[in-house]
Amino acid sequence: MTPLLTATVVGTYILLLLIIARLTSKKNDNQTFFTANRSSPWFLVAFGMIGTSISGVTFISIPGQVDSIAFSYFQIVIGYFFGYLTIAMVLLPLYYKLHLTSIYTYLDTRFGINTYKTGAFFFLLSRTLGSALRLLLAVNVFYVIIFKALGVPFEVAVIISMLFILLYSIRGGVKTIIWTDTLQTLFLIASLVLTIIFLNKYLSLNVIDSIKFIAESKYSKIFFWDYHDNNFFMKQFFSGMFITIAMTGLDQDMMQKNLTCRSLKDAQKNMMVFSIILMFVNLLFLALGALMFVFAKNKGLALPEVSDDLLPIIARDYLPIAFKFIFLIGLTAATFASTDSALTALTTSFCVDFLNFHKKGSDHKVSTRYMVHIGFAILIILIVMVFHLFSKDKSIIKTLFDAAGYTYGPLLGLYAFGLFTKRKIVDKYVPYICISIPIIMYYLVQYISRNVTSYKIGFEKIIIIGLIVFLAILTTSKAYEGEKKSKTAS
Repeated sequence: MTPLLTATVVGTYILLLLIIARLTSKKNDNQTFFTANRSSPWFLVAFGMIGTSISGVTFISIPGQVDSIAFSYFQIVIGYFFGYLTIAMVLLPLYYKLHLTSIYTYLDTRFGINTYKTGAFFFLLSRTLGSALRLLLAVNVFYVIIFKALGVPFEVAVIISMLFILLYSIRGGVKTIIWTDTLQTLFLIASLVLTIIFLNKYLSLNVIDSIKFIAESKYSKIFFWDYHDNNFFMKQFFSGMFITIAMTGLDQDMMQKNLTCRSLKDAQKNMMVFSIILMFVNLLFLALGALMFVFAKNKGLALPEVSDDLLPIIARDYLPIAFKFIFLIGLTAATFASTDSALTALTTSFCVDFLNFHKKGSDHKVSTRYMVHIGFAILIILIVMVFHLFSKDKSIIKTLFDAAGYTYGPLLGLYAFGLFTKRKIVDKYVPYICISIPIIMYYLVQYISRNVTSYKIGFEKIIIIGLIVFLAILTTSKAYEGEKKSKTAS
């Protein structure tokens, strides 16, 4: 498979996305871009969200971790399910009741302008960093398989990839994304299944034999009960649950699609069906990881220094040509599905939360929206290039969750305080609380990792930061309430 032929196949797929974008973006105004006129079929949203949730990070990093942590990631996935259940029962009713376009306007209604802007800022920071990490992983694969052989520098490969995403996402917004994500999820799952079929065929396994083979291998261990272990079940389960609540329920990107459903009931059905399918798909990715490492052992392949590189190497050097095409399109789909929706959500949040589009009418400055969209694309490109220099020695899925703990933790604390208390707060203190606590937590984690051997703080930092933010706001709210009462008494 020559790089030119590969580029042609990917280019044809991108052309298909552009055609869909053209068909779904006719007569779109800002309101259609942001909400799809709240008319999306729930089952379409549910299926398309699989691609958005998985991304190239899951596609490459989850199988790549199986050799070192077996199936322990599934403990996090179990937590995901209960997180999605919480979103469906607690957060979605709130968002639909308030008819929100940006979910962060809730913070303005509940607390005040400073808290509102702080919440929106942390989303912009979180999603921009996360999107850059996801795009980096995919571009690394594209670079190895296509661009390097054509003599195209890595930086140019990043720009080309983002340019294609911009071309079909800039006009249609979330309405286009719902349809393109559905197509991309289909290709992603097809790529996953066909890669597993190839590995099974090489290992002379049918479906039943493959399940037994994986179950009896050293890779199949799911549950870890030693609390000293970073893969301890309770840590992983609750981390998964709260990561989901924060990274989905408090994330404009993921919630924007849910809010395009016709009703709350449809959005809840979407969330529950999506969560069940996602558990099964993640299990398939773990199975792919087990088969991948067995294949590498049988072939006598030296494992790469970075585990994320093994699956792309197998795809490039061993998959039959038809499977290579499907694999590459599946990875492209996973990357585009997460990056295009992130760009749309970032544009929506910035336009609504900082430029106040929701107060200026649906036709307010479409050209401004275009510039915001392009601006975030450029910012993600720059961050990808920086990550490319400094993240070569880590699994990107770990880096992503590490970053999420610091950026989504404050959002978790803010929304928990708003939902589970009726107290008022000192609005002006919130930015200082939400910025200082993650910084302090970062240095605390570094200290513990160097000086404490019996326990290591992992993904559960998102819970810890959320709790500390909650308590800090609670403390200031008590002082405020007391001050208010004393003034009334006097």
